[in-house]
Amino acid sequence: MNTKHRIHIVAPTGLRLGVWLLAGALALPAGAASFVETPLLASDVSAKTLPPVSERVPQAPLVVKTTGKSGGSLRMLIGRTRDVRLLVVYGYARLVGYDTHFNIVPDIAESLDVKDGRIFTFKLRPGHKWSDGKPFTSEDFRYYWEDVANNAELSPSGPPREMLVDGQPPKVEIIDKTTVRYSWAKPNRDFLPRIAGTSPLFIYRPAHYLKKFHKKYNAKIAKAEQDGSAKRGWARTHNKQDNMYRFDNPDLPTLQPWMNTTKPPADRFVASRNPFFHRVDAQGNQLPYIDRVEMLVADGKLIPAKAGAGEADLQARDIQFNNYTFLKKSEKQNEFRTLLWRTAKGSHFALFPNLNANDAVWRKVMRDVRVRRALSMAIDRSLVNNVLYFGLAIEANNTVLPDSPLYKESYQKRWANFDRSAANKLLDAAGLKRGADGIRRLPDGRPMELIVETAGESTEQTDILELIREMWREVGIKLYSKPSQREVFRNRIFSGETLMSVWSGFENGIPTANMSPEELAPTNQQQLQWPKFGQYYETSGKSGEAPDIPEAVQLLKDAAAWNAADTPEARAAIWHRMLEIHAEQQFAIGVVSGVPQPVVVRNQVQGVPEKGIYNWDPGAFFGVYRPDTFWMR
Repeated sequence: MNTKHRIHIVAPTGLRLGVWLLAGALALPAGAASFVETPLLASDVSAKTLPPVSERVPQAPLVVKTTGKSGGSLRMLIGRTRDVRLLVVYGYARLVGYDTHFNIVPDIAESLDVKDGRIFTFKLRPGHKWSDGKPFTSEDFRYYWEDVANNAELSPSGPPREMLVDGQPPKVEIIDKTTVRYSWAKPNRDFLPRIAGTSPLFIYRPAHYLKKFHKKYNAKIAKAEQDGSAKRGWARTHNKQDNMYRFDNPDLPTLQPWMNTTKPPADRFVASRNPFFHRVDAQGNQLPYIDRVEMLVADGKLIPAKAGAGEADLQARDIQFNNYTFLKKSEKQNEFRTLLWRTAKGSHFALFPNLNANDAVWRKVMRDVRVRRALSMAIDRSLVNNVLYFGLAIEANNTVLPDSPLYKESYQKRWANFDRSAANKLLDAAGLKRGADGIRRLPDGRPMELIVETAGESTEQTDILELIREMWREVGIKLYSKPSQREVFRNRIFSGETLMSVWSGFENGIPTANMSPEELAPTNQQQLQWPKFGQYYETSGKSGEAPDIPEAVQLLKDAAAWNAADTPEARAAIWHRMLEIHAEQQFAIGVVSGVPQPVVVRNQVQGVPEKGIYNWDPGAFFGVYRPDTFWMR
């Protein structure tokens, strides 16, 4: 068979698209004999309850250059039941996805043709099947677009925002059984990155499974809806079954390397290998190598200790750099190794003044750029780095990292050098005078007692805040930290109750000019410095607050201009303009970045890179390194 598939780039797309599939130069011998039957599944094949591997993989599988052996179970620890979705994150099977150099390449799709950044034609792999053995075809794309995304009961807000350009949806064409095309009048440069994302845009659904819950295809449901005998709305039932990212419905067919077999609530989730997975190695072994993944629920605060005691085979989630020394001491006794991967967030730890705070006085103070600059300059980042990170972190603003071609030292250092005298002068100029007790006063006479809220999941955040507390006390500001559960934490920020919060900075600290700068503009409620601006953008003005800070408005204009820019040079210029605004405005106050991430790997686990980048998006943590190629010796 021919496994050499080229991506035809007809015109600039605004993305770093790989020219060849990862399997580009690899080919399997023709015929069924070229495949090796998976040992775990051999008995089912012999009993004829499962087809042979030659009939389970697509006619043109994705051939991965790797060597390993099949078998074994992999244990991982998760802090919450909902983290079973990490099977989708780590599994990282995407229509197109990032490779280890952060190029976008086909994966589930056999090939991709892009014209003018606005016409996308996907060619599927003939013979590809869902995990239950049913065909994966263009019908699954049609069903999602016509019967889910454009069904008012299932999707009241209409298609996802990423599928709209200037408010207009694409023209969707089902060319044939294995070909689908999406066309817009203008470029849609977010389309492929969202499909390749860690929490991806799924533009297909297992139609054969979900039609059972759709009133268009199930006469009983339609009749019950019509005569009022339905116990609950059909749309609610359909949406509960349709949870491809949450991954908590064991009955929902998947294309991921492992299938969740456990229905929540549970304290132990078991995922078994997908017998119809589309990737194979050069020797003809179907991936994944590992037969089973077990996810054990544990208190997040206990996960480092449990990993150090040998209770996890692969673990980075809920492990912090301050656990590294303990883990190194436990390696020999419990037969694991502790790797240090680079992180790629714009800031490992950042402070987010809530520019949408309900408290009108504090909101006005936080919107004064002199105050934000003063708070930044009052932080001794060198002390934080040396006390907590042995000097291994980067003392910097929340911005791009040196690995990014967009990096400039000025973005990293502006207003970030420790200068208590300059900070005091800026606060004085802002009219925040000290009282007799040395604490500055707000314009209404209240002392500047600033509550900084955290999600309460990391002692590391508390340790940093303790250091900053003393630094800010020297410039006349009292800092109090307030931990809460993550959902409470986020909801308080979204509602404007929080004055300042702590989280990590930009998700992607290593962008190129051809990656979307949308994260730098107020486009998402999750951006903790202006959640109501982001909500306004996400809902097209139906809720939230319209941006009224000139620089925030400019960032939105720049993000829109980037999408329309025709050349990489033009897109780079826009990126630099936006990074310059962030460096000047200090909308989020970064403290340190590039903090190494400990990765615990049991000695039996092979194939895990000694060096890697641990990042949410792009990266999917372990995802871009393809855990389906990890194996047990």
